[in-house]
Amino acid sequence: MTSKTSISELEKICKQAQEAKLSLQKADSNQKNEALKYSAEAINASREKLLDANNQDMEEASKNNLQNSFVDRLELNSGRIDSMISGIDKIINLEDPVGNKTKPHISPSGFEVSKMRVALGVVGIIYESRPNVTADASALCLKSGNASILRGGSEASKSNRVIESCMQEGLERAGLSKLAIQLIKNQDRKLVEQMIKMENYIDLLIPRGGKSLIKIVADEAKIPVLKHYEGICHVYIDSEADMKKAIEISVNAKTYRYGICGTMETLLVHKKLASEFLPNLKKELDNFKVEIRACKSSKNIIDVNDATEEDWYTEYLAPILSIKIVNDFEEAITHINKYGSGHTDCIVSENINSANKFFDEVDSSSVMHNLPTCFADGFEYGLGAEVGISTDKLHARGPVGLEGLTSEKFIITGKGQLRS
Repeated sequence: MTSKTSISELEKICKQAQEAKLSLQKADSNQKNEALKYSAEAINASREKLLDANNQDMEEASKNNLQNSFVDRLELNSGRIDSMISGIDKIINLEDPVGNKTKPHISPSGFEVSKMRVALGVVGIIYESRPNVTADASALCLKSGNASILRGGSEASKSNRVIESCMQEGLERAGLSKLAIQLIKNQDRKLVEQMIKMENYIDLLIPRGGKSLIKIVADEAKIPVLKHYEGICHVYIDSEADMKKAIEISVNAKTYRYGICGTMETLLVHKKLASEFLPNLKKELDNFKVEIRACKSSKNIIDVNDATEEDWYTEYLAPILSIKIVNDFEEAITHINKYGSGHTDCIVSENINSANKFFDEVDSSSVMHNLPTCFADGFEYGLGAEVGISTDKLHARGPVGLEGLTSEKFIITGKGQLRS
């Protein structure tokens, strides 16, 4: 049972975030960029401390026998810290959307109407495993003028605390309230149930983690939720695909990192190329010890395990791949729209008309042509970083960067007109 003390601590954090958002909303782009610059410098100066904290988290994860995909997302190394800092630097260089106005138009009554980008207010982010989210999400919220309340998983608690401290140092050095970025340190799971009902304080919730976490938040929250459940991503090898390109894209889409939501989980192959393509692909995937589960037609060509109906619906986050041979383009589209999660899907083809048709007919947040699905990432899209990848269709869809953390309000300028 959650103690009254824990709930009051959470309410205190929420109230502090509400107050701190005002300092961000008054800050101009230069001051926000200064805070980000100082935060990046603090992370760089705290490398040793951060790696030590992460090693402690990793040791605990090992003791608790966490899944490999969890451990992969949890681990920090010098390269990942570099990426964290680089992500903040890129956010600094992005245009600040806050205050941007649309071109005005004149209403029938003669007054001027436009829209202006504004911050949402306070953003609550609930996530598992990935300590880099603490930096990425808080940096995006800061630049877009939002206070952030971060609730990371217990498995990354030590790493998250170091990163929070660095981000808060950046805020203070820039003359902003450090309480604009706050990490909930109490790991009582019941606090999440309370957090998602704080509609008087939090304007948007972003859950990042397993399907069960996201479903609980989406089902029980009293606050708008920006979500995606799974990354069941497909690559379709079209009848007019370049063979070399198709092999390389398929291997990279599966093996780049198994634990990310943009990993290919199902490969669809046009029957025209299957007999040549599949043996060559299997040879490459064997080098990575990837287990293949395939349809009956595929098994007539390569020696692999049977795919079940459940496999087409599964996000493995592991070295496992489902393969199906399709008769034509239409069957590939039908399969993707039936079994996919609306995350990211790709066509490999040298026919631009087929690629354009794929763009039109696949209902996903990112649709790709001749590119591995693992590129589905805010950093790669030039957003600096992302707070998550939304498969919703309202407000924001796909990798959510600065603009996705803002809204619009109408700006109306009159000359004393009266309504009659």
